[in-house]
Amino acid sequence: MNTVVETTVPEKILLAAHQLETQGQSPFSAEALIVASWQKFPRTFGLKGYADLYPDSNKILSSIMGEKGLARRGWLAKMGQKLYTLTSSGQQVVSRLLAGEPEAAPAGSNSMPSSKLRGDQEKFLIGLFDNPAIDKFSEGRKNELTFADACRFWGITESTYGDSVRTRLERLRHQLDELNRALRKEDMELSTGRSVSLDDVTQLIDLNQHLEERFSRHLNLLRSRA
Repeated sequence: MNTVVETTVPEKILLAAHQLETQGQSPFSAEALIVASWQKFPRTFGLKGYADLYPDSNKILSSIMGEKGLARRGWLAKMGQKLYTLTSSGQQVVSRLLAGEPEAAPAGSNSMPSSKLRGDQEKFLIGLFDNPAIDKFSEGRKNELTFADACRFWGITESTYGDSVRTRLERLRHQLDELNRALRKEDMELSTGRSVSLDDVTQLIDLNQHLEERFSRHLNLLRSRA
């Protein structure tokens, strides 16, 4: 069960695709995969504000058909108009995930990160990924987010005032934007072996925006202090 929690968004969709095939649906439709992904991981794929009622079809479709989607990675094969089936590479990834084995993409696979992040980028990302806010956000537990979580995510304290707050937030946005541009070209890899994709950075950008909106009053108070 812990293996599933630690999977990326594309890997969760792949697990849902595997579930469809074990149920005898092969090829399966994009619509069936949307519903299966949402039912298996409602916190990840539920529509914002209505996670228990409706799937976020756009999020799932972009992960299937986008530039870095499952089809481009070679994990799904298109069999017709919005019809897909798992490839042998996709089956291998599923087997690894179910066995709880560390990531080891096949040689030549599109999913293999070919570049390393700079030292400052890696330190920045590891700090953000280690924050409890990302887990609460990705699991749909936004109501549990605290201002202390937000401060840790931003790298400030409740005693940080004035321009220091503004400068830190602007720098964080700049760092995320820089990573967003870099990862549009290819996935990259941390020294720990973890692959970082555009989906991961997009989630961090969404989380930052949510925190800034939710705790705007707190931030304004800190900015207003000399």
